[in-house]
Amino acid sequence: MPLTPHIEWRDGQPYATKFQDVYFSTDHGLQETEYVFLQGNALTQRWQNLAQQTFTIAETGFGTGLNFLCAAKLWLELAPKNAQLHFISTEKYPLSQADITQALALWPELSLISTPFMAEYTRALQSGTPLMLFESRIKLNLLIGDATLSLQALKLNNTSVDAWFLDGFSPAKNPEMWQQALFAQIAAFSHTQSTFSTFTSAGHVRRGLITAGFAVQKKTGFGKKREMLTGSLVRHIGDANDT
Repeated sequence: MPLTPHIEWRDGQPYATKFQDVYFSTDHGLQETEYVFLQGNALTQRWQNLAQQTFTIAETGFGTGLNFLCAAKLWLELAPKNAQLHFISTEKYPLSQADITQALALWPELSLISTPFMAEYTRALQSGTPLMLFESRIKLNLLIGDATLSLQALKLNNTSVDAWFLDGFSPAKNPEMWQQALFAQIAAFSHTQSTFSTFTSAGHVRRGLITAGFAVQKKTGFGKKREMLTGSLVRHIGDANDT
């Protein structure tokens, strides 16, 4: 059985007591996702001009599923109907059906997307098999367990990740999620020009991603956060042109 987090509800929003951290911005979680992850990876522009049949997003920290649902909504609005979004997410402490239902009730504007997802959520936790949603336009792989170990075991059949959502709890409160071994796995599953975005601007995260082969930029953060990070893979470590 997967580990489950201890959730407190503070002002109607979920709070993880193990990590002493919120699941999403108390300023406005939905707007945070759109700004940090959708805009941070330029998904609107990329999907309006999509040439490939499959676009793959991978995420560290599924949480309430808010990032997935926002990405799914945008995909269904913009992407060609014959293309598929493959969304892969890792989660060591998945929320219970009751908690995720309560959390997503905060976003009624996502109900057309969240309702069919929640109907399949328990099966995704128990079976470990991908969910095919919205007439197979979206494929969800929910990997339960440590992010680094889950990605090490992942088989993508030579498919690379196009965009990364790095969204674990704060690096100061959940350091296991933000370690060099994970950054190396992220780079290994990326192609040059694969992008990432994250709410944090912590120095060791920035340096770790650079070491793994990413070009990293600081951007203005969302809400109370002064800065965030975005970037793209520019080289695989071990390439002939590495020095």
